[in-house]
Amino acid sequence: MAHEEKSRSGCGSSCSTILQFVPFNSLADEGFWHRLSSLKLNKYGIDDSPIPITGFYAPCSHSQVSNHLRLLAESLPTDENDQSSMPAISRGNRNRCPVPGTLYNTNTLEAFHALDKKSLLKEEANKIWEDIHTGRAVEDSAVLSRFLIISFADLKKWSFHYWFAFPALVLDPPATLVESKRASEWFTSEEVKSVSVACNDWRNSSLTADVPFFFISIASNSDATIRHLKDWEACQADNQKVLFGFYDPCHEKDPGWPLRNFLALISSRWNLKSVHFLCYRESRGFMDMESSLVIEALITAPQGLNDRQLVPNAVGWEKNKNKYISRCINLAKSMDPTRLAISAADLNLKLMRWRALPSLNLDELSSVKCLLIGAGTLGCQVARMLMAWGVRKITLLDNGRVAMSNPLRQSLYTLDDCLDGGDFKALAAAKSLKRIFPAVEAKGEVMAIPMPGHPVTSQEEKSVVDDCSRLYDLVDSHDAVFLLTDTRESRWLPTLLCASANKITITAALGFDSFLVMRHGPGPFSSAHANTSSVDMENLAQTDKGGKRLGCYFCNDVVAPTDSTANRTLDQQCTVTRPGLAPIASSLAVELFVSVLHHPEGMFAEGDITNSASSSGGSEPPLGILPHQIRGSLFHFSQMTLVGHSSNSCTACCSTVVSEYRKKGIEFLLQAINLPTYLEDLTGLTELKESANSFKLDWDDETDDFDDDDCVEI
Repeated sequence: MAHEEKSRSGCGSSCSTILQFVPFNSLADEGFWHRLSSLKLNKYGIDDSPIPITGFYAPCSHSQVSNHLRLLAESLPTDENDQSSMPAISRGNRNRCPVPGTLYNTNTLEAFHALDKKSLLKEEANKIWEDIHTGRAVEDSAVLSRFLIISFADLKKWSFHYWFAFPALVLDPPATLVESKRASEWFTSEEVKSVSVACNDWRNSSLTADVPFFFISIASNSDATIRHLKDWEACQADNQKVLFGFYDPCHEKDPGWPLRNFLALISSRWNLKSVHFLCYRESRGFMDMESSLVIEALITAPQGLNDRQLVPNAVGWEKNKNKYISRCINLAKSMDPTRLAISAADLNLKLMRWRALPSLNLDELSSVKCLLIGAGTLGCQVARMLMAWGVRKITLLDNGRVAMSNPLRQSLYTLDDCLDGGDFKALAAAKSLKRIFPAVEAKGEVMAIPMPGHPVTSQEEKSVVDDCSRLYDLVDSHDAVFLLTDTRESRWLPTLLCASANKITITAALGFDSFLVMRHGPGPFSSAHANTSSVDMENLAQTDKGGKRLGCYFCNDVVAPTDSTANRTLDQQCTVTRPGLAPIASSLAVELFVSVLHHPEGMFAEGDITNSASSSGGSEPPLGILPHQIRGSLFHFSQMTLVGHSSNSCTACCSTVVSEYRKKGIEFLLQAINLPTYLEDLTGLTELKESANSFKLDWDDETDDFDDDDCVEI
């Protein structure tokens, strides 16, 4: 450790030499910088006035390691409304002796370098000199160790430039060393016991534990008593040994830095010439007589030492690698709010891996790309649940605007999103997700979905072709698609594209008091070794053991999707649903998706039902069973899991439709959109219905278990 002057000879030397001191070392915890950043951003702004702070140190407690003066979060003022207020510090902590200090935090790096360090050090030394002459240093001896710190906080890069100074009054001529011995050698055996007991009692008392300067009187019978400095005049006795004691943070053979100003106090106030000091050090919480030192020093009072106006010179700027230069610390990784948010957001997931779910794949969840088609009640809830599971790449697709009726049930919107005609839902939802969690990669896509039963004119064809191409690109660039729109027909094209591209597809739909959540099966031309995504998800491409594909949302229909909003009243065009239904369905949809990701067979897994044997060879998957469909009712407060296999006549996912789409592309899509019976003719549903009509059977327009308005409004 560096010394201010050249070191003297070792302990036990009887020759007179200049008394040396081991400089203080500083340590600022991350919490201090975090707190300073918060105050700078939220309270101080460009105000660079000096800030009162508190540092902490304790006597050395290790034979080879010195204690530092530390700055903690509580070192800064706790009252943000009063910058000049001192930090609220609880007293009596034996491991944290408080020391007053001053922080000068500049607004620019240039201002930091331009600070007049000599003047700042002298200003703090003046405070110490004033405290000595007014008697404050006797009443509160901690002020003898005043310090200062200059800093510049670069809040863009989360880097901090700083420099500590521990002002020490320079005696001229300096104090000289007469003798230095281990305390165990200087005291008699009886005094060793008595002083140890007295020191331990002093340290264990809540009233004196953190008082760093004191004096010890030892009676003729070896009884030792420790007293406050303010009791000096009243307790002097010629027949007693008297030593001044201080908490020494240093472990070396020379005393620590706090002794310097203690010498100035003793010489100036009591005009003592020869003084004995106890450099108090500890081991395992008790006084250590082997490492503690007793030093005899001679103080030759400098001329003018008793003159309050003649302030001695001061030294004390801390060295950095043996040079008088500032330090810099970069805490971007630990203090960037986005990084902190990521750490906090993943806490629950990481705790789940401890015991409940060791196989949870956080990397896969954070890298999977999810496309949410529909940003209404379901879309908002699904997005929130995906983020809670660690999904970080979310795209929302919608062409609607936020209406006044939306924010109450659609959790990503506020009243501000409704003003001036309303913001586009997709953009407002993505913006809201980023406000909630800055690390999410959320995007909004404003576009309409071409739909069967909604024919277009020749003038509109180009726009429809562009929308089809854009939707194709979106499906192709994502790993999973959630169908959350407000009509049946708006789900047809995404279902077809997902079946062709073999994407994980999750549907959620609502009635008034009932819901459907389901996963679509793989496409009709899926390969057992197909790479189903742009990320490493090979575990999702496994052969369907049963040889049958699970069905999609349209597999139970015997009619093609058509315009479900024409000739409907307002309550039929808009979904009227119980408010609690959407959060339930959305949560189940996300849980189903996460289960697919973690199932050994992924989207190729057979559909499980309650109490059924697992499809993974009898062993239970990490998240339990993996159903195909979940249907629930709030009317009965019931829920059941069902399995439905794909239909050879499905208008969205059967091999005939997918083949025709792959062969004709946009021509096929335009025919499906403009011609009401095209899909039914192509899949054989027309022939099937004609055959059934010969038996005089009645057919509903829609044969799903839900009403036509069974989906959430956008």
